[in-house]
Amino acid sequence: MGKLLNGDRQRRWRAVPAHDDHDGRPPTTREAKRFPSRIAHLTPMDLDTPVLDDHMHLDPDHGRGIDAVEDFAHLGGTHLLVVNKPSWHLGVEPGDPDAVDPEAAGEEFREVFERTIDVVGRASDVLDGRAWPVLGVHPGLISRLVDERGFAPDDARDVMQAGIDVAAEYVADGEALALKSGRPHYEVPDAVWEASNDVMRRAFERGAEAGCAVQLHAEASEDMTEVAEWAEEAGLPADRVVKHYAGGRLAGPIPSVMSEKERLRVAVESGEPFLMETDFVDDPDRPGAVLGPKTVPRRVRWLLEEGHEDAVRRAHVETPRAVYGIDTVGTLGE
Repeated sequence: MGKLLNGDRQRRWRAVPAHDDHDGRPPTTREAKRFPSRIAHLTPMDLDTPVLDDHMHLDPDHGRGIDAVEDFAHLGGTHLLVVNKPSWHLGVEPGDPDAVDPEAAGEEFREVFERTIDVVGRASDVLDGRAWPVLGVHPGLISRLVDERGFAPDDARDVMQAGIDVAAEYVADGEALALKSGRPHYEVPDAVWEASNDVMRRAFERGAEAGCAVQLHAEASEDMTEVAEWAEEAGLPADRVVKHYAGGRLAGPIPSVMSEKERLRVAVESGEPFLMETDFVDDPDRPGAVLGPKTVPRRVRWLLEEGHEDAVRRAHVETPRAVYGIDTVGTLGE
C-alpha cells in the first residue's frame, strides 16, 4: 500500500532536529514532492499506538481529499472513519415533492455512498492501518427538503428513511462499517422534529438488523439517555450508539469527542469509553473546518506527553473494538 516517493514507501515523517526546516512540523505533501532531497533528513514519526479519527469527511473532487489523509498519516494517524458528506454537497437532491416515491429516492443516495466507498479505499492505501466508510443521511437534509424543496415533513421522512435503508444494504454486504443518522441540532417545527426522530429510529432498527453501530448528528447535550433507550427498544445496544461532535461527558450514547483540549480533559478524567474526532469537512470554502486533519494525532501526542496512556488506549483501541468491532492494532501494516 501507499504511494512511492523516490523509491521508498511514503510514510509519516518528522524533521530531525539537526535538519529542522519546518519548525518541527512534518513537510506537507507538496513540500515533499518539491524538495525530495529532504527525505534523507527525515525519520518516521511513530506514536506507538493506533490513532483513529472517528468522524471525518473527504471530498476528492472539490476538497483536499487524499492530501488531507496524508497530513493525518504524516503526524501519526493510522485509522479513519470516513462519513459521507451531506448529499446536497455532492449535487444529489433525492426525490420529487410533486411525485413522492421513497424507494426511487432512496436509490439516488447510492451515488453519494459509492463515492464515499471509493475515497475510503484510496485513503486506506496511504494509511498504516485502514479507513472504513460510515454511510447514512445527514439530518439537516430534512430542512432542505421541507423548507427549500417543498416536501411535507412526512414525505421528507420517507425519503430519508429510504436513504437509511440503502445505506444499511452496504453494511450488510460488508462494504460499510456503520450507519449515520440523527436529528437537527437547531430549532425546527414540531412536525419536522417528530419526522427526524422517526428517521433516527429507522437507523436504529437497521443498525440492529445489520449488527452495526450508528453515529448520530444531534443537538449539543450531556444527557441523551432517552435516545439511547430508543436504540435499545429497537434492538441496538446503547453502547453501539455514538454521539458525534460530543463534549467530554455524555449520558446514554458513547461520546465521539471533538479533539479540543478542554473537552478531552473531561473525557479522560471521566474514565468512561470515548472516541476522538475532528469532523473535518473538507470544504475549500472552509479550510481546516471544523478541526483540521492533523488534530487527532497531535492531541494523542499531547495526551501521551501528559501521561494519559490508558486514556489513549481507551479511545483508540478499546472503544473502537467495543463499539464498531474493529481491531485497530491488528490492522496496522495491512
